[in-house]
Amino acid sequence: MKYVYIPKGVCSRQFTFEIEDGKITSLEVIGGCNGNLKGISSIVKGMDIDKVIEAFDGISCGPKPTSCPDQIAQALKAYKEER
Repeated sequence: MKYVYIPKGVCSRQFTFEIEDGKITSLEVIGGCNGNLKGISSIVKGMDIDKVIEAFDGISCGPKPTSCPDQIAQALKAYKEER
């Protein structure tokens, strides 16, 4: 299932997930730190969404109270709530 999320408070402008059976099959990020987000997208591929939420929830970026990984966790929480 395709799921699109617009992150808040970070440089990234959009996350597009493909999720099947509770696992991320792909993650495409528009905007943000290209190399870092390509790495994160590669790491989360095949992971259970609950494990990603547990690992990324609450991570900050410098003085910001959130980060792209935290916003990925927020996106996955929203996905779960909508299902």
